[in-house]
Amino acid sequence: MYDETAIGARLRILRRWRGMSLVELSGQAGMSKTHLSDIERGMKALDRRSYIANLATALRVSETDIVGGPHLTADPVQAEPHAAIPRIREALITNTLTAPAADGARALPDLVAQAVRLDRSTYKFREAGDVLPALIDELHVHVSAPADERAHRLALQTLIETFQTATFICKDLGYADLAHIAAMRAMEVAGVLDDPVSLGKAASLRIHTMPTTSWRARLNVAEAAADALEPHVETSSVPVLGMLTLAAALSATVAANTSRAGHWLDESEALASRVPDTPGENWGAFSATNVGVWRVALAVERGESGGAVLDLARGVDETRLAGRRGRHSAFLADVGRGLARDPRKREQAVQWLRRAETVAPHKIRNDPRVANTVAVMLEQSRAGAVGRELRGMAARLGIPH
Repeated sequence: MYDETAIGARLRILRRWRGMSLVELSGQAGMSKTHLSDIERGMKALDRRSYIANLATALRVSETDIVGGPHLTADPVQAEPHAAIPRIREALITNTLTAPAADGARALPDLVAQAVRLDRSTYKFREAGDVLPALIDELHVHVSAPADERAHRLALQTLIETFQTATFICKDLGYADLAHIAAMRAMEVAGVLDDPVSLGKAASLRIHTMPTTSWRARLNVAEAAADALEPHVETSSVPVLGMLTLAAALSATVAANTSRAGHWLDESEALASRVPDTPGENWGAFSATNVGVWRVALAVERGESGGAVLDLARGVDETRLAGRRGRHSAFLADVGRGLARDPRKREQAVQWLRRAETVAPHKIRNDPRVANTVAVMLEQSRAGAVGRELRGMAARLGIPH
């Protein structure tokens, strides 16, 4: 049995701390007693957002209390990205739009170009600590003392892009509160710009960092943001609206609103037909390929498993994801997690998870849902090739094996 840092063991500790029986907690969380017992014993993964949200609500704790917060291991690939967090935190907290932390700044066009390179970078996590904090600092210098109105707006628009990068780096590494701060800083900037596209971008970040126990609230915010942007959309801003519709589809899925989820996925597909299928070039990686990636993710969130997930995965052209390693690895991991639910597909699940780790090891080795899936499969596995592969992944993920 894996140790007390595992999700199932942590859940059992929290349940007992609250003085709740399996029957009481499973009833309040909308799960069967057997399913909850299997999760606590490490025999099933707790990797659906709806279950995590329901359990957190019933136990009156945060999601982090259940799934665990950021942690460091001896593995430099897993630990290195966390070194960027202190400087990102400082840049987010010490700057204001009227009082920058830095005394000077490089030319604005140079900062804009660097922001674009960082967003498209294959190794965004590695470069963030060196590049992102200084970008945030120096853009605030231009915002506080702009050369003219055009420069002011350009600096503000670029700040939103840097806050987007900060949001998802912090979110992927498990710093949920810091990710939310970055998103709210983007909302502040969008309020100054007061244009529909900037407001839509910032709303997208806010939605992704709202508390996980508020999925119905997320759905309301996503739908309102999409409705507000839709009348103003031009070709260049279709990806922004597209990402809002995908956020609405995810929120509706977790909130168990099947009809709304289907509606927003269909809207996403229609919007994707209006832009080139080039995830690496579009804002938020929005494209027809990315909609296919989200269909897989939402199917796994609904509880689909095995062959059903594999059928959806076959509809995704992975070659188009080459420029977005993070998105590509997330897709591979979602397929792996879905396959892992079917004992007959366990060997395939390990193969997909290993591919995800190969594409973006820094991301996968910091993903608690992947770690939970590997820990559960390790518990289920006893010997053979699958066991050896799992033990290798477990070692890299910091899971006792």
